[in-house]
Amino acid sequence: MIYSDITEAIFIKRPNRFIAEVLINNKPEIVHVKNTGRCKEILKEGTKVYLQKSNNPNRKTKYSLISAYKEDMLINIDSQIPNYVVYEAIENNIIPSLTNTTYLKKEQKYKNSRFDLYFEKESKKGFIEVKGVTLEHNGLAMFPDAPTVRGTKHLNELIDAVENGYEGYLFLLIQINNIYKFTPNYTTDEKFANTLKKAYDAGVKILCYNSFVTKNEIVIGKKAKVSL
Repeated sequence: MIYSDITEAIFIKRPNRFIAEVLINNKPEIVHVKNTGRCKEILKEGTKVYLQKSNNPNRKTKYSLISAYKEDMLINIDSQIPNYVVYEAIENNIIPSLTNTTYLKKEQKYKNSRFDLYFEKESKKGFIEVKGVTLEHNGLAMFPDAPTVRGTKHLNELIDAVENGYEGYLFLLIQINNIYKFTPNYTTDEKFANTLKKAYDAGVKILCYNSFVTKNEIVIGKKAKVSL
C-alpha cells in the first residue's frame, strides 16, 4: 500500500481517541488519528510523525496521522491498512498457506460477526480475521494495547466456524520493520490472550508477519514467531 501527499510533523498531544495536535513547520494543526487504540508508548510529545493530506474538502481535518517514530523505529498506526496489506499479499500468493485461492472477498458475515476476509481454495472455505499490531517492547510485538471485547468475540466466532467445517485464520500484521516475535498481551487483556490459546487448540490457525514500513508505504514483510 502506497500513501500519497505525505507531510512530516511533530506530535504534541492527543485530546481524545480521534484527534491529535501536531506542529507542521512550527504551526499547530489538528489532525485525525487513524487508530482508536491507546498508542501511548508511540504518541509522545516531540515525536516525529507522518501525516497524509486528505483530498476531501468537506473534512473537518486536513490530515490523518498514519505513522510515528518510536526512537529509530517507524511504526505504521493506520488501523484501516492491515486488511489491504493482507488482502494484497494473499492475492499475490505471498502467504504460503493461503496460495492459489480461487475466491477472496472482503467483509464476510458469519452468524454474529463480520470477518475481514473470506476465501475459497480447492475444496476448502474459510474466514480470516486480521489484526494490526503496533505495540512493541524490547523487540517483542504484542496485541492488544487496550482491552478488546470485539477481538475476543471474533476469536470465539472463528472457533465456531472451525467447528462447523470452515477453516479459520487469525492474521496478525505487525506494522513495524524487523520484529520477528509475537505474544498476546496477557497483562492488558488476559481474556483475549486465553481465548487466543483456546482458539489455537480448537484448530484456528494463527499467522503473524511483520511489515516493510516507510513514510509513504507499508507492505507485507517476513513471518514472525508466535508464542502463546
